[in-house]
Amino acid sequence: MGLFDKLKEPVFLKDDSEADRQLAALQELHEKATGELAEKIDEEISRVNAGIFGEQTVRFELQNSHIPMYVLHDLFLEYDGLTAQIDYLIVTRKQTFVLECKNLYGNIEINNAGDFIRTVTYGRLAKKEGIYSPITQNRRHLELIKQIRSAEKGNFLTKALFEKYFDENYRSIVVLANPKTVLYDRYAKKEIRQQVIRADQLAEYIRKAIVNFKAESNSDKDMESLAQFFFGIHREQKTDYAAKFREVLETQEQPKAVKTEPKQQPTAPSATTEKQILCPKCGSVMVKRKAAKGPNAGKEFYGCSNYPKCRCIINIQ
Repeated sequence: MGLFDKLKEPVFLKDDSEADRQLAALQELHEKATGELAEKIDEEISRVNAGIFGEQTVRFELQNSHIPMYVLHDLFLEYDGLTAQIDYLIVTRKQTFVLECKNLYGNIEINNAGDFIRTVTYGRLAKKEGIYSPITQNRRHLELIKQIRSAEKGNFLTKALFEKYFDENYRSIVVLANPKTVLYDRYAKKEIRQQVIRADQLAEYIRKAIVNFKAESNSDKDMESLAQFFFGIHREQKTDYAAKFREVLETQEQPKAVKTEPKQQPTAPSATTEKQILCPKCGSVMVKRKAAKGPNAGKEFYGCSNYPKCRCIINIQ
C-alpha cells in the first residue's frame, strides 16, 4: 500500500444495471397489455424484480463493508466470440473478486459431485430440482477474464507469470441473496464450499481473504487503474428483453379487417317470381309461349302447362 493512499471506503465505478432498463421497458408495456399477455409480463417483472433485489442486497453489504475497493456492477465483456455478464467485479488491494449473485427461492443443497439441487416446499409436499451450477457459470467468466488480461500482457514472460498466479489473484464468489434460503453444503467439496456464501457473510469473507493472502497490497492508483481497465472494455448490451411481449402487443393493437359481403348483381325476374296465371279450365299453371307458325306466328300467348291434355290458351293483348 502506498504511503499517500487515502481510500478507506468502497468506490462504485459502475453502478447502473441492465436489469433496471429491462424493468422500465416491461412496466411500460404492462400499462398497455391486457388479459393473458399482461399476466405473462407480470411474471417476467417478478423475475426481474427478484434479480434486482438480490443485487441491491449485495450492494448494501459492499457499501457498508468499509473496505477500500473499486466495484463495477453489471459488467458485460466480449472477447474472441465469447461473452460474460458479471454481476459484480470487485477490485481490492490484494485480490479481484468475480461475484455471481443468486436470489433463489427454496433451499439449496450442494452434493459431493458439485451439483446444485433446489428444494421447494408446498405445504407438506417438497419438490427437488437441479439448477445450473453458478460455480460453473462463474468459472467461465473467470476464464474469459484470463484470456482478455493475458492478451494485453507485453511479453511471453509477463504473460506466463500472470497465468501462473491468476487463480490466486482472481477469486470466484457465489452469493445467495435470499435471506430465507437455507444452504446445505456439508457433503460439497472444500473448493466448492469455499466459494458459496450468504449475503450477510460477504464483507467478512472479503476481509478474511485479503488478510490471509500473502502478497503486497496494491496502492489506490493500482486499484483504480485495474478497475478502469475493466470499465473500459465493458460493452453496453443491445438485448431487447421486452421484444417478445412487444411483438404480441403490436399484433393485438392492429385494427382487424372488417368483412364486407359482396354486392349481389341484380337479376332479371324469373318465371317463378312473376304472378302465376292459372288455367281457367283445369287449374294448371299457364306458361308464356310464342306462336311458331300460322297467322299469329311470333306473337306471345299463355298456354296450359298440362298440354296436350288441356289445350286452353289465353292471348296476350
